[in-house]
Amino acid sequence: MIGAGFGGLAAALRLSAAGHRVTVLERAAEIGGKARTVEVAGRAIDAGPTVFTMRWVFEDLFRTAGLSLDDHVRLTPARVLARHAWPDGSRLDLFADLEESAQAIGAFAGSAEAARYRDFAARTGRAYDLFRDSFIAASRPNPISMLTRLGPAGTLGLLDARPAANMYAAIADMLQDDRLRQLFARYATYCGSSPFRAPGTLMLIAHVERLGVWQVAGGMKALAAAIGRAVEISGGAIRTGAEVERIESTRDRVSGVRLADGEVIEADAVVFAGDVGALGQGLLGPSAQRAVKPTQARDRSLSALVFSAVARPRGFPLAYHTVFFGPDYRGEFDALADGRLPRDPTTYVCALDRSGDHDAPAAGDERLHILVNAPAIGDIRALEQTEIETCRSETEALMAKAGLTLSLDPATTRITTPVEFHRRFPGTGGALYGAATHGPVASFRRATSATRLAGLVLAGGSVHPGAGVPMATLSGALAATLAERHLARVG
Repeated sequence: MIGAGFGGLAAALRLSAAGHRVTVLERAAEIGGKARTVEVAGRAIDAGPTVFTMRWVFEDLFRTAGLSLDDHVRLTPARVLARHAWPDGSRLDLFADLEESAQAIGAFAGSAEAARYRDFAARTGRAYDLFRDSFIAASRPNPISMLTRLGPAGTLGLLDARPAANMYAAIADMLQDDRLRQLFARYATYCGSSPFRAPGTLMLIAHVERLGVWQVAGGMKALAAAIGRAVEISGGAIRTGAEVERIESTRDRVSGVRLADGEVIEADAVVFAGDVGALGQGLLGPSAQRAVKPTQARDRSLSALVFSAVARPRGFPLAYHTVFFGPDYRGEFDALADGRLPRDPTTYVCALDRSGDHDAPAAGDERLHILVNAPAIGDIRALEQTEIETCRSETEALMAKAGLTLSLDPATTRITTPVEFHRRFPGTGGALYGAATHGPVASFRRATSATRLAGLVLAGGSVHPGAGVPMATLSGALAATLAERHLARVG
């Protein structure tokens, strides 16, 4: 197993629980992949994914190993899914309860828009029900196999999900308030994609979040650590600081791996849970390179500029998850497509020391995870300091227009750029979500767990079913199933 992100850990847990001898090799000093923390002013701050959804994925994973998720991870359901704010001072909370959200939208944009929101919620719910088994949890889906699973009635429902329209246009046909269009179109960025190029089917992400968001005690890194402990309980081994230099093969079949220190580990199957772009660029040897299709730079998903800060926000009641929207949404994604940081970018703030809807710490500075979208150019050029400073000041100004006073002190702020993401995740340029989901058939072009090299299997957010912690975890289940088939042939 190469890589101890959620995809690799999930595959390792399923395989070790099934009785296979599993070794997880992780080049970093700690497991978790993109779920990591950085230290600022002596305090640990989450610097990766922060939104926990699709709880059933993790319950099923632990159940497979004869364990209970609740015994290993403490989860608190959120009443407020997220708080949203605009430069005109308007604010809107979305809630776990659909009717509570509808009432909030009614007060925000009128009763007619609340009715349209209810219809939108029903449509995204139907889309999720259609795609959960026919696509999300399916191994190696293609349009024909998906339509076969859906049947005639499901195929008609598929048209209702607007796969041929871009996501923003599809939402604009259902909601009239520009702020709500902006809010729900933002879910495309959960896949690192532009809402003006992503297919309308990604609207279903709104339903996924509405099914429940939980706060994880200790953050996503704690979740990764819990899965890692479960791997070891099930008999698997995890080695950190173990960098794989090459995937070895014999007679067109994987035979093991060679580490950077020269150690060779033989294996009947290898699960690669890094970004598939690293294989396509030949970073793990020619056999693995020939086994996959290369990822083109133009197809990369978004990267990010992340400010990990200890600061004191004033004047605005931050929720655990808060999003500040800029005035020119289309211009933001035009800039990103051109390889530039956008002006007045949409800004996500995770107030890590808060719980509930807006419970502030009793006193003192707070730990804040602040993210703006950035182009995946980490292997092309470094962002100039002037670009970063301009982005920081514009982000502070955007939040100030919405009522939040926040000054990021360089002494208590650590900035992660696409260059650092590229260094941590080679072959990506800093892209955090694999390939972007652009166009109506983009999801079918995504790499699956199968490769051209027998015994080499893929997992992680860059392969099917897609990016994000629950999707990467599902990819581990698909990878484990395929790896077991390979092992049965050689056993």
